[in-house]
Amino acid sequence: MAESVIEVRDVSTTLGGHSIHRGLSLSVARGEVVALIGGSGTGKSVLLREIIGLLRPQAGHIEVFGQSVLDSTTEQMNVLRRRFGVLFQDGALFSSLTVEDNVATPLFEHTDLPHATCRRLARLKLALAGLPPDAADKRPSELSGGMRKRVALARALALDPELLFLDEPTSGLDPISARAFDTLIRLLADSLGLTIFLVTHDLDTLFSIIDRVIVLSNGRVLGSGTVAELKHIDDPWLNDYFAARATEGETQHGN
Repeated sequence: MAESVIEVRDVSTTLGGHSIHRGLSLSVARGEVVALIGGSGTGKSVLLREIIGLLRPQAGHIEVFGQSVLDSTTEQMNVLRRRFGVLFQDGALFSSLTVEDNVATPLFEHTDLPHATCRRLARLKLALAGLPPDAADKRPSELSGGMRKRVALARALALDPELLFLDEPTSGLDPISARAFDTLIRLLADSLGLTIFLVTHDLDTLFSIIDRVIVLSNGRVLGSGTVAELKHIDDPWLNDYFAARATEGETQHGN
């Protein structure tokens, strides 16, 4: 059985007086590419932030690489965070820095390498993310949305993580850029042996690159499996979700 990289057990979360998670449990094995989906307000991004230690649930247990996220000291979490990378929905790039320095920032902060070496490594990560060499000296504002996503991905890869967290990675991208980004994610997962945990609403992402899908509903995991397996679950939201894919396909075929 594959090693469990993420373990979430009996997590309960309340935000603004509203119950978001009610005894939620899930796990992710090493090497999996797993998507978390669910309707609006089911706490997908909240859960991601709890797993990486940015939010704290009211109850439950969360482990990453066998280490308790909720019981770790700040120093222990800093060490743990070197083992995973995060791409937030908005990219969270520093507008005042060049693309190269954005990607090099984790190396500046978490290694003792000379800055020149950090910048050379940053350029390697930019190439890995599919960006041309001339992108390195530009500011994020000079790049397209798709290229900014790739810069954020390169930064998430800066410290050679074993695990990647992606929050709505294709949000805001046109269909062609989104599919190219999906292809890149799958390629990196396979070539680098990454475990990937992503939050998405993008049906095409599920159908093209995901090993397993976890569905949140009413504060808990409604189901977990391949897309084909999830289609057998009789749930109104899930039925509508997959029906949207069929409707979209018919529309494109009709055009």
